[in-house]
Amino acid sequence: MHSALKLDIEHFLAHDWQRRPLLIKAGLPGFEDPLSPDELAGLALEPHIESRRVWREAGRWQAETGPFDSYDHLGEKDWTLLVQAVNQWHPAVQDIAEEFRFIPGWRFDDVMVSFSTPGGGVGPHIDQYGVFIIQGEGRRHWRVGKQQRLKEFAAHGALRHCEAFEAEIDEVLEPGDILYIPPGCPHEGYAVTPALNYSVGFRAPDARDLISSFADHLLAHETTSRRFDDAGMAPARAHGRIDATALAQVKALMTELLDDPARLADWFGEMMSEAKHDLDLEPAEPAYSLEELVLRLDHGDHLYRLGGVRCFYHEGSEQLFYLDGDRYQLAEPDADAIALLCDQARICGPEVACLKDPKVLLEVLLPLVNQGYWYFEEDEEE
Repeated sequence: MHSALKLDIEHFLAHDWQRRPLLIKAGLPGFEDPLSPDELAGLALEPHIESRRVWREAGRWQAETGPFDSYDHLGEKDWTLLVQAVNQWHPAVQDIAEEFRFIPGWRFDDVMVSFSTPGGGVGPHIDQYGVFIIQGEGRRHWRVGKQQRLKEFAAHGALRHCEAFEAEIDEVLEPGDILYIPPGCPHEGYAVTPALNYSVGFRAPDARDLISSFADHLLAHETTSRRFDDAGMAPARAHGRIDATALAQVKALMTELLDDPARLADWFGEMMSEAKHDLDLEPAEPAYSLEELVLRLDHGDHLYRLGGVRCFYHEGSEQLFYLDGDRYQLAEPDADAIALLCDQARICGPEVACLKDPKVLLEVLLPLVNQGYWYFEEDEEE
């Protein structure tokens, strides 16, 4: 599809990541689109795939959510189609995300693909997540400002725009160019010619999201906790006052819950492994037995993890891993087996055979294959 990413990764992470926007000319030289505008429009026909259209009509911004079956009424300019999580439905789009594996997998969100007619865009706005935008076919004019606070307003019920900003980057992107935009940087892009863009997004939960999710985890797991206890207190001097000592104990009660390493690890692993969008799971028909699974791997067939499936483990873990919001455990500790499951998108027979006890991995992998989280695809001879 294209050659490898042309980027000094160490320098980028030290100086640009989360700090400043960066234009990487010919970052993916020889880039070829993995899908066509018609294929993208086909995905937007599906009710279970998140899509939207943004256009300008008589100087006013308009937006609507899919599914869509016609674009004729929009004309030949000033509109954009955006489809979320295309990597979950198109393996070659997932390959684009693989170029950015130097960023931890739990930070990855999805690959949004957009098609714009000349003049099409979504207007000036600020996102609170980082994104690499790869230019596919066509050309698109981008303006990006440095991180800053600007007034924001609703240009439409489904569009939030920001006020005018001074551009740090003001360039027309060609196929294979990459634009990195950190969170908090105002930006706007408009197609010069019909254009495809691939936005590889990275999530960054804020403190409110984390507290809310942790509370949900505690409720779901019926966690027992210590109650407030003021045994031995002195008589109250002011009936309506909350003393500082009471508030300190309340804080201590809440902090105790966070100070349990196992609980914290399980909550974060489950939360970050949960798929944001519906997965295209196709259970194996008929289901594999353990013997059949081994035979296919021995035959040279490779197991591929379904695009969009999130699978993680904690540093130092040799037995636990998290997949699609659930916690899993190997029968015996095996760091190599955990790494094979979570670090790689593909599993092949020789890698399994090299484990100290392949059955430990295969027994936990079998039901996941039968549910559709991994699937077999015979590789063509290279």
